[in-house]
Amino acid sequence: MEDVLRPLIVIGGSLTVTLLAGWGLDRLLRGIDTRHPETPLWGLLRRGRLPFQLLLCTAVLRGSYERADLFRAHHAAIARVLSLVVIGATAWLVVRIATAIVESSYSRYANAARDPARLRRVRTQVTLIQRVVTAVVGVVAVAAMLLTFPEMRTVGTSMLASAGVLGIVAGIAAQSTLGNLFAGLQIAFGDMVRIGDTVVVDGEWGTVEEITLTFLTVRTWDERRITMPVSYFTSKPFENWSRGGAQMTGTVFFQLDHAAPIEKMREKFHEMLQESPSWDGRGWGLVVTDTTPTTIQVRALVTARDADALWNVRCEMRERMVGWLREEHPYALPRVATTPAPGAPEDGERRRRPGVEGPSGD
Repeated sequence: MEDVLRPLIVIGGSLTVTLLAGWGLDRLLRGIDTRHPETPLWGLLRRGRLPFQLLLCTAVLRGSYERADLFRAHHAAIARVLSLVVIGATAWLVVRIATAIVESSYSRYANAARDPARLRRVRTQVTLIQRVVTAVVGVVAVAAMLLTFPEMRTVGTSMLASAGVLGIVAGIAAQSTLGNLFAGLQIAFGDMVRIGDTVVVDGEWGTVEEITLTFLTVRTWDERRITMPVSYFTSKPFENWSRGGAQMTGTVFFQLDHAAPIEKMREKFHEMLQESPSWDGRGWGLVVTDTTPTTIQVRALVTARDADALWNVRCEMRERMVGWLREEHPYALPRVATTPAPGAPEDGERRRRPGVEGPSGD
């Protein structure tokens, strides 16, 4: 009877202590969060309740099962399993706490920040810091788990002697990966590109959606995702339309007839711009920039608050101006001449240059 009750008491007591401690910690954090609404830290720390309970329960079992003299034949195996769970739960809890602290700091900064570009920069850095912390904690936890096995300790001692050679080989083999890793850190803290920036890469323009330590994802205007190594942005030129501010200037070109009413176009263009919600009012213009034997090239200049608004106002102005010209000044649109110009000889009439005789019989 004692052999049955003792395991039940130990396991049941461990679960009871774990549940009570988790409930008490959650109530404490909830109360602090209510008293301090200016920071989300305490609310975010509540996410660590599950790993905390797992760590506490495993630690209590690890310290009590031997004293209770349970499972004598399997002490070594149980101790190893519980040790592995303790290490894993500790790593899980550390990651949750670190994530809560980082997210809380970013949230407080975002509420006080007024510069969108700087806010995107901090967001990029925060994201990469979270990934670095998670990777470091994971590597340390795995290493600690492996060291719980006596066989791995022996192998580890022998491997230290050849660590230099292995390091060189690993460095050569992982040259591309390490290059992307350092490029990711350079992007994060060098402020080259940030999450939310509008960029143009390989002729495609889109918004930076995700940045990791090894790759970067760009979401294009048609909702495609372009994934490329972060080393691309440290080794090749690219356009960052959000650098120094999101405001942009764009152009709209028209190919028109030489008789196009430029002054009336200029007035109408400004009138249409004032009606457009995408125009930010910073600047505009309409001038003739080039001529050909058959047409003239008219360039309209517009400004907008960001790349999306610029695209909208360019398309809107192009569509409305062409419609206005078609209805009010159709002669201004390009035409193909199919009739003789005024004063030209009629069809079939032959002209003879002075001093040149015509063919026999004329």
